[in-house]
Amino acid sequence: MSLKISRSVLATAVVIGLGFLLSWGLLVGKPEPEPEPLPAEAVPLVDVVSVEPRPLALDVTTQGTVRPVLAIDLVSRVAGRVEFVAPDFAAGSFFREDDPLVAIEDVDYRFAIARAASQVAAAEQRVAEEQGAALQAKREWRDLGSPAANALFLREPQLASARAALKAAQADLEAAVLDLERTRIAAPFNGRISEKFVDVGQYVTPGTRIARVYATDAVEVRLPLTDGQVALLDLPLHYRGDDAVELPAVTLRATFGNRDWEWQGRIVRTDANIDEDSRVLYAVAEVREPFARGPGGERPPLVPGMFVSATVAGRTLQGVSSLPRSALRSDTAVMLVDSRQQVVNRAVSVLQSEAGRVWVQGLQRGDRVIVREPTIMVAGMRVEAQEVARVAGADR
Repeated sequence: MSLKISRSVLATAVVIGLGFLLSWGLLVGKPEPEPEPLPAEAVPLVDVVSVEPRPLALDVTTQGTVRPVLAIDLVSRVAGRVEFVAPDFAAGSFFREDDPLVAIEDVDYRFAIARAASQVAAAEQRVAEEQGAALQAKREWRDLGSPAANALFLREPQLASARAALKAAQADLEAAVLDLERTRIAAPFNGRISEKFVDVGQYVTPGTRIARVYATDAVEVRLPLTDGQVALLDLPLHYRGDDAVELPAVTLRATFGNRDWEWQGRIVRTDANIDEDSRVLYAVAEVREPFARGPGGERPPLVPGMFVSATVAGRTLQGVSSLPRSALRSDTAVMLVDSRQQVVNRAVSVLQSEAGRVWVQGLQRGDRVIVREPTIMVAGMRVEAQEVARVAGADR
């Protein structure tokens, strides 16, 4: 029994000893780790476009409402009953320059002319009588042998009074004739009636409104422009005297009858003041012959009250680059990849921005502008640039 226990203890000791030997061999005999180089840091891949700044004119888009250049109220300058109106004397009708629109009863004014003519004849008679009397007085005084004569004796004041009375009578006659002419009311331009206020049989007095009319040879549109838009245009901001100036061209567009139409005009002036509420400058575009049918003869008239969009031709600017909208990192900067493949910031001046595209100044030919990056970029970071396009400054 004791012999079996001794063998079991011995076997256990042997196993434990072999385990220690094996563990020691694994620990001591394991080769030392060899140092390995750190993996290279991954360089971000960015998309860039190379720019080619060019001279470019950028058009400006705005909008406004059509209104007449000349609109006036026709008023009566004499009193009387309206005895005639033109067949087309109605809102919306057209008229020609000096065509009679309304006539006022003129009997009283013809009587006034007759009375004034009588006064002129009487004044002429008095002048003739005084001239004869003055001539007779001179002869009588000369017969007396005196070299000096009294003005009153020679009837000089009486003759001057008679001549003054004649001028007054003639002026009264001219006024009576003018009043008669004013019984025929017309406009001094080709136009259209927007409102009428009188009709046949109505009694009018001086100052009574007859009709509201406007000229049809031209219309205008006040176009609001922001400070950035003003910088793109060559506007008539200063007094230029008689100097010939090429005014900016304007294309007006409107929808009428489910169709789009266009009219051509020019900026002729700007408002005298900046609008205090919106802080914009209003430029005035003028369109000549707004009622012309245009090519094809189907275009509707450009009537007052019509809402239009306007495209104003811009002035030519130097060094303009066109970029995708994604290239802007702020309103004043973009990011470039320089010759060392590092990111740098570049300040730019944004001239115009549209959906998906911007036009800027401040870049050099060949600058590689980052338009898309997979991670957040900071100045000085090393990147790998991938050219995706070459965007010219003239691309629209």
